[in-house]
Amino acid sequence: MSWPFALPFGGLLLSIALGPLLFASFWHHHYGKIAASWALVTLAALAWQAGPAAAAAAFIHALLAEYLSFIVLLFALYTVAGGILVTGDIRGTPATNTAILALGTIIASVVGTTGAAMILVRPLIRANLARPHNVHVLIFFIILAANVGGALSPLGDPPLFVGFLRGVDFFWTTRNIWLQTAIVAGCLLVIFAAIDAWRFRAEKPSATQGRGEPVRIRGLINIVLIAAIVANTLVSATWKPGVSFDIVGTHMELQNLVRDALLIVIAGLSLWLTPDEHREANGFNWEPIREVAKLFAAIFTAIVPVIAMLNAGHEGAFGWLLNAVTTPAGAPREVAYFWFTGLMSAFLDNAPTYLLFFELAGGDPKVLMGELSGTLAAISMGAVYMGALTYIGNAPNFMVAAIANERGIKMPSFFGYMLAAGAVMIPLFVLLTLLPIHPLLSSH
Repeated sequence: MSWPFALPFGGLLLSIALGPLLFASFWHHHYGKIAASWALVTLAALAWQAGPAAAAAAFIHALLAEYLSFIVLLFALYTVAGGILVTGDIRGTPATNTAILALGTIIASVVGTTGAAMILVRPLIRANLARPHNVHVLIFFIILAANVGGALSPLGDPPLFVGFLRGVDFFWTTRNIWLQTAIVAGCLLVIFAAIDAWRFRAEKPSATQGRGEPVRIRGLINIVLIAAIVANTLVSATWKPGVSFDIVGTHMELQNLVRDALLIVIAGLSLWLTPDEHREANGFNWEPIREVAKLFAAIFTAIVPVIAMLNAGHEGAFGWLLNAVTTPAGAPREVAYFWFTGLMSAFLDNAPTYLLFFELAGGDPKVLMGELSGTLAAISMGAVYMGALTYIGNAPNFMVAAIANERGIKMPSFFGYMLAAGAVMIPLFVLLTLLPIHPLLSSH
């Protein structure tokens, strides 16, 4: 395949980036149709190139083998987290805000960046709504709770779950990039605390006075259900019954089908066991996960020819990219993988970008966890950390911004947020590249 087959994928991602910015109302009402159109163009091109049967088989494989488990996990985490309600008076002081951001960062690898964001964003907004300077609080919340904090497990961030589905060990990122994550998150929390304290001193004390209502956490059954999600995912990684079903060439393994079915059951239990008023108080609705489901169905379809071109190696249309991340001797350049994966994740969404570079590095999880562990670490860090650089880098980013805007906090535009996040994070990524703490440095 030649490069024109990648145009639908590029067009889809540009639509996601520019649609809400240039024609917000039209995009909001028709984003599903726009995404589906790009997916249909992809399938038509595949049918023209390889025949209808091959195009249908590729489409079924993309949806059943890649997309299904991805969206079911997001759906379960979103549903269960939406049933946890934090009430009471929380004053938006620098100490309180830093503690909430730290908590979100810590729990993100357990409940997912979507779960952490949905649990804490509304209490954080309520705590800071009266402050005249509060936008920076939400920007750092997106960076930390909705992105960086999810780097330590497949439950944390969609790209890592994609890697898990490809065979990466569940605790691999926990063991291999905990130090880098601690350094990045620690630096970000210190920077935020300094900025928030400076802003707070310039505000009138009355802006942060509360009524003294005690803080309470309701819907605690959902914490048990989150633990069930974690346990279910772990069991599916270890239980290998050796049973699979062939669907038009796609092998569906029994343990994965059981895992996804149980995730749907857990989400249903959350809806059944949680009082409706908890979700109403959270402002819970299905639109964010509906948007993610539609857009990612199209993304996983449109990326099929891109993956095929990457699999062609140096002779394929993306040979230039392979040359950029590989030395003349054939060894991977870890620093190049980190920056290419990261910067593309910021604009192309981090889950498909992770998948793209995972395949570019060979796609063999055993090799990537072994002799090429530095490459897998670079891909993982780039995809997770730099997903925070734009609103479209990770699914929860837009959710948090939309909720904040709805509650009266005027969030920056697409490019305004990008500049603010980049000013904070790019220097940290340069520091991470230079620090002698990982094989990331072995080939730069």
